[in-house]
Amino acid sequence: MARLHLFDLDGTLLHGTSAPVEISRQLGLEAEAVALDREIGTQRIGPPEYARRVHALWERLTPEHVTAAFEGAPWLTGIRETWAEIRARGEYCAVVSLSPSFFVERLTGWGAHAAYGSRFPAVPFTEPVDPSGVLSAAAKVKIADRLCEQFGVSRAECLAYGDSLSDVELFGVVPVSIAINADRHVAALATHSYAGRDLWEAYELVRHAR
Repeated sequence: MARLHLFDLDGTLLHGTSAPVEISRQLGLEAEAVALDREIGTQRIGPPEYARRVHALWERLTPEHVTAAFEGAPWLTGIRETWAEIRARGEYCAVVSLSPSFFVERLTGWGAHAAYGSRFPAVPFTEPVDPSGVLSAAAKVKIADRLCEQFGVSRAECLAYGDSLSDVELFGVVPVSIAINADRHVAALATHSYAGRDLWEAYELVRHAR
């Protein structure tokens, strides 16, 4: 039976940072984005408010900024190799993140079968962000179920990789979870835990497990 590997982005595939922070760094607004990450991480604001405020922060954002942020971000090593191995085994890999879709979707070019993020307007922005398109922890579960249907697998064949509060609900509904450089919200819930900077090493914890 094929398996579906579900990857978070911020703090999981990106080491110690988030896509919004990396994007904001290109605009000289890293500190402001870090402060917003802290607010959502402590649940002082929710995903829609976070999206609205980060959208306002990026009024000067261009596609070139996004490309520079993606290419210069501190990614874990071994992402492409891990996803190539998953594909070679006839399994599936997808990224589901609260970060903007225009950043997350670039990971299909690295081998992800699918990549979902919060829907933002096209860059450069000429319209506001629609709150209905902003993802949440619960939305991750709904997207996982849709991907299961798409790929012909069940929740019983799913593995989730994550690091923080937004991954708790997904960790709660799949049988195997891998905490990567995780905070207290998910470390105690995970089937496996990994600290380091190589996705292949985390994947090795479940590579042959059934």
